[in-house]
Amino acid sequence: MSRYRRYDGGDPLAPPIDIAEALDAIGQDVMAGYSPDRAMREFLRRGGPSTSSGTESFRGLDDLARRVAERRRDLLQRHNLDGTLNEVRELLEKAVLEERKQLARDAMMDDGDRAFREMRLENLPDSPAAAVTELGDYDWQSREAREAFEQIKDLLGRELLDQRFAGMKQALENATDEDRQAINEMLGDLNELLEKHAAGADTQQDFEEFMAKHGQHFPENPQDIDELLDALAQRSAAAQRMLNSMSAEQRAELMQLSAQAFGSPALMDQLDRLDANLMSLRPGEDWGGSERFGDGDQGLGLGDGTGVLQDLADLDALADQLAQGYGGARLDDVDLDKLARQLGTEAAVDARKLQELEKALRQSGAMERGFDGELRLTPKAMRQLGKALLRDVAQKMSGRQGQRDLRQAGAAGDLSGATRAWEFGDTEPWDIPRTMLNGVLRRTSDPGGPRLSIDDVEVAETEARTQAAVALCVDTSFSMAMDGRWVPMKQTALALHTLIGSRFRGDSLELIGFGRHAQTMRIEELTALDARWAKGTNLHHALLLANRHFRKHPNAQPVLLIVTDGEPTSHLESSGEVFFSYPPHPMTIALAVRELDNARRIGAQTTFFRLGEDPGLARFVESMARRVDGSVIAPEAGDLGAAVVGSYLGSRRGGAGGRGGSGPGTYGDWFGSRGFWVG
Repeated sequence: MSRYRRYDGGDPLAPPIDIAEALDAIGQDVMAGYSPDRAMREFLRRGGPSTSSGTESFRGLDDLARRVAERRRDLLQRHNLDGTLNEVRELLEKAVLEERKQLARDAMMDDGDRAFREMRLENLPDSPAAAVTELGDYDWQSREAREAFEQIKDLLGRELLDQRFAGMKQALENATDEDRQAINEMLGDLNELLEKHAAGADTQQDFEEFMAKHGQHFPENPQDIDELLDALAQRSAAAQRMLNSMSAEQRAELMQLSAQAFGSPALMDQLDRLDANLMSLRPGEDWGGSERFGDGDQGLGLGDGTGVLQDLADLDALADQLAQGYGGARLDDVDLDKLARQLGTEAAVDARKLQELEKALRQSGAMERGFDGELRLTPKAMRQLGKALLRDVAQKMSGRQGQRDLRQAGAAGDLSGATRAWEFGDTEPWDIPRTMLNGVLRRTSDPGGPRLSIDDVEVAETEARTQAAVALCVDTSFSMAMDGRWVPMKQTALALHTLIGSRFRGDSLELIGFGRHAQTMRIEELTALDARWAKGTNLHHALLLANRHFRKHPNAQPVLLIVTDGEPTSHLESSGEVFFSYPPHPMTIALAVRELDNARRIGAQTTFFRLGEDPGLARFVESMARRVDGSVIAPEAGDLGAAVVGSYLGSRRGGAGGRGGSGPGTYGDWFGSRGFWVG
């Protein structure tokens, strides 16, 4: 037999969340110093665009948590706990009023009896509970008054049952004596089952027999005794928290009124017995908590109030799940059913998207745990992030932001007769016969596939051009982080690394970071590098490492690219110790100049990228560039990547940005003239 339920999976035609875009955002945070795990969680917290066009967005954990907090606050502010007492007070006033009317109309009644009754009604206590107790043995003369007073007893019984069994208040409205007897029998059987379970003497058959007899009172449809216990204990604990949330006067009133439920103390005896059994079997429930309700205009009865306390408990649990602040937290921990009940199905759909995105990110191969147990971006993720940065760089260089990507004309070299699979950044012409043949062969095993896939494409190999040995020296001193240049510096290095690795694979790139001292770095190390707050800009050490790289590749064209925002303030002494001085010591400047001269003698094409407006740095950089016939480019931090890539392409092809003069430099024309591809 087929079972159907309401579809709650969101718009089935909506585009999927763009994993690549998520990885780009995560990569940016990683380069800002976040761990990959924290970067992923921050992305899930803030949400973001769900498609590559950015036209649609999905709500993050912070938005869901905010809505949970708003609903919790609304429940507390909108309600008060006087609902049942107010209903009792209204019924009591109706009963007394109708009785007085009847006494005034009843001319046949003895004057003394009438006076006694009127005096008794006139001197009722202000407390509704005390007044109801006082009138417990009153012989009502008015039928309407008697019915109103009986409604008080009926209301109290239904409210007390509704506290423990959701829906009882409505189910027992206008109940007969047989209905009440059936409830008493159910409570007796339930307590016996729970006490038997506490003693370890119950069986599944006992549970099934109980449910066969009384199952209509349990809409949760528990499948075993433990599920029954969980449902009952959660509701009963919420009822206890509601009582704890009341004032002492409110609690005293309700306790006194409870004895009048259904006109018999038997109900309270059974309910007290049930509460004791549940507290014994489920001591982990929150039996001692309370809430601070406001003075809202919606009074809560005992049953409705218990439901609100359950809602508050659900909202507290959801807040913890959405905070993800505990060890081993996963978005799978978020209870979608609770979220749908509290915030609606749309919120549950948003949370499911986040769950799917988290799974996709963890299973995409973008992150892995290293030998130290730390989560880090994989080379695959680094390549993807580098490609995205390279696209941004190319758009800035071409001035075509937002336009469709396309290939510009430009020869990469003479054809060699060989072919290879197309890779990002290739500008070589397609080998059409090989490409079409690959498509035909693929469709023999996948008839339903596209006629042509990007994986089918092969390009014609070209003869190798002159190789280059590239040294990218990036300033990692504290001022780079302090002035907001840390992330652009890393983005620049990754973009250049991706370009060389995809298009100019014959070139050799050395990444050198220089702060108080210098060191060569793998791209993974540089992009994950935390901000360094030690003072010092050791250009001398960086140039030593760059020249060593050039000497390792004697047949390659040396290309020296230096990104800095400060004058040299430290150098490496012959002992291997680092010397630091600010203002710069003449020896520090002299040693940096000497190594720059060595780079010129090797034949390096040098470009300085000056960040910031420091006049001293500007004078130093311009004089250094003139000394080695190099160039100076002074980009904004956001344009650094385009400036460095453009300079590399220019020096790689012998064009602009290689040798020749100082000044700010331009790179707008390098894109079209170099055949660089945005893709």
